[in-house]
Amino acid sequence: MLKLSERIMMAAEMVRHGKVAADIGTDHAYLPAWLVLNGVCPKALACDLRKGPLDNAKNTVDNYGVADRVTLRLSDGFDEIEPHEADDFIMCGMGGTLMTELVSRTSWLKDPKKLLILQPQSHAEDIREHLITNGFEIIREDACIDSGKLYCSFCARWTGEIKPYSEGYIYYGKLPECGKPEAKQYLQKVAERLKTKLEAEEKHGSAEKADYLRCIIFETEDKINGI
Repeated sequence: MLKLSERIMMAAEMVRHGKVAADIGTDHAYLPAWLVLNGVCPKALACDLRKGPLDNAKNTVDNYGVADRVTLRLSDGFDEIEPHEADDFIMCGMGGTLMTELVSRTSWLKDPKKLLILQPQSHAEDIREHLITNGFEIIREDACIDSGKLYCSFCARWTGEIKPYSEGYIYYGKLPECGKPEAKQYLQKVAERLKTKLEAEEKHGSAEKADYLRCIIFETEDKINGI
């Protein structure tokens, strides 16, 4: 039986039952294969920018007998996907800056029936900020430890409503609400990164930027203390 890593399972658990999923940057296609094998999705798309990963994906779907339910697609992000082909769109294994680029150029994702499931490897604040300033709502977030590394995942959908948010929100999102110790550890790492940036600003940057970072750190640490 196909077994997923902790971080990929965290994303898989956010996929809605009965929906068609598209895994963007699929690599070996373990996630879409698992989704159809376990009856979560009737079918799925496994998409990647490069031919090499799609060859790996083909081996997976052939070995697990799901080639009739998992469609392989050579695609740069969402470029070769038609809006009607999938409902839930998963992106793992890439940075938040790249996610922002891919989502921003795909206007048809602004559909309340679509769900984005995102697991940024870095700069999660970039994709959070893009979502909440473009009418998307972050529904929930989760965190885990996989092979000694901390990961967060969150799902979002478009509502068309742009709600006010605090300056620190893009750094912690809804992670504090999940209440898990892994979320606390993840946010502690975020706070450490912000403090490093603050030190650099204090030495060589602007006073305004340093004040901004102090506010963000205070807000983030307040959330950490509440978990």
